[in-house]
Amino acid sequence: MIVMKFGGTSVEDAKAIDRTASIVKGRVEKKPVVVVSAMAKVTDTLLKMAQAAGSGDRDGALQLSRALRERHYNTAGELLRTGVFTRFHGELEAEFDALDALLTGIAAVGELTPRTTDHVAAYGELLSSRIVTEAFSARGLDASLVDSRACIVTDATYTRAVPIFDETNERLTLKVKPLVDAGRIPVLGGFIGSTRSGVTTTIGRGGSDFSAAIVGAGLNAEAIEIWTDVDGMLTTDPNLCPDAHRIRVISFDEAAELAYFGAKVLHPATVLPAIQKNIPVWVLNSRNPTCEGTKIAARAPHCRNIFKAIAAKKRITIVNVAAPRMLLAHGFLKSIFEAFDRHKVAVDVVSTSEVSVSLTVDSNEAIPALAADLAKLADVKYEGRKAIVCLVGESLRETPGIAARVFGELLDLKIRMISQGASEINLTFVVEEEDVPGVIRRLHAAFFSDLDPAVFA
Repeated sequence: MIVMKFGGTSVEDAKAIDRTASIVKGRVEKKPVVVVSAMAKVTDTLLKMAQAAGSGDRDGALQLSRALRERHYNTAGELLRTGVFTRFHGELEAEFDALDALLTGIAAVGELTPRTTDHVAAYGELLSSRIVTEAFSARGLDASLVDSRACIVTDATYTRAVPIFDETNERLTLKVKPLVDAGRIPVLGGFIGSTRSGVTTTIGRGGSDFSAAIVGAGLNAEAIEIWTDVDGMLTTDPNLCPDAHRIRVISFDEAAELAYFGAKVLHPATVLPAIQKNIPVWVLNSRNPTCEGTKIAARAPHCRNIFKAIAAKKRITIVNVAAPRMLLAHGFLKSIFEAFDRHKVAVDVVSTSEVSVSLTVDSNEAIPALAADLAKLADVKYEGRKAIVCLVGESLRETPGIAARVFGELLDLKIRMISQGASEINLTFVVEEEDVPGVIRRLHAAFFSDLDPAVFA
């Protein structure tokens, strides 16, 4: 049994869904379970209408809903025969009527809570999974719609809920496995779940990848396939460096580092359930299904190149906390990180000296309040418009002199914070945001000019 996840661009319109059906049909013998995202850009629109309703703009919210209704009707109409569409149209209409009623209620109250936000955001996957199931059935696939909320059990941290794996695994075994055993193709919406009491939740933006891994791990799948609109994981962002190459195989650890530091093909949490069950993850292109993609495995073969890839994460702020009088007294670091926790600001890179601590965070509106809080402990300065550059590769562990080679390529640039991660497979540093394209191209030319054909395409 395999799990196949199709992202928003793979189900964005009738043509894409038809292509997806053909891909699944070619894997029927592998007993697929299909997880789908909302149609491309739909979640953004849903969140926009929720915000409009929360601010009291009922008409604006309903206008956005009408446009989405029309898009889903048109897509379903192109995919289905007249008789099937006539029946199915009523089901879609009921979903949109319920959404409009919800938006009207939000506008009447004039308040948008995280719980209600999740309720609205979930409609994207609920609608796409319905359409995909009907399209599969119309093309001769024995598909069964499964409501993810009946399977993915989470806590009540709305908008970024955490799965409760034991209960989720039990429900997947109860509700999905019998369908697979009977030769049917379950179709679930990604990104969504529910609390034990049945309240709708979401597991964060990009969470459909995570959903696929949760389902795959819960059902002990042979493989998890992430179908997107690129040929796999690349050595760097092709928009910054046209010479980027496809990576044939990469380790779980390397993929996780790259995902966290800016690689956009995978959601960072995707690999976690797969790691625990040692399930390989494939990144594949629904627009080019003959491409072998990238395999992410527990262990990758030895690579003669030092690095597998370079990632960059922009919109970074450096926070400098200096306390010369305290000389990093006992409890000082704890107090700093407690402040970050209070303001719910995640830290990427940390550098310390005898009298100061520097940290990088995603640039956001919480930073001024965080800085004011930290100022009670020490002198605080923060600088925005920075970027983290991260070079990842398991060969880094065993190769001396790498830092000298990397920074020897960047002698004319101002390098801020430098860190070799605790995992020993990444070398990370901070530069000005405007320097990122040049840094990526120079490092890529230096370290990826002669590629190991067993690892790179």
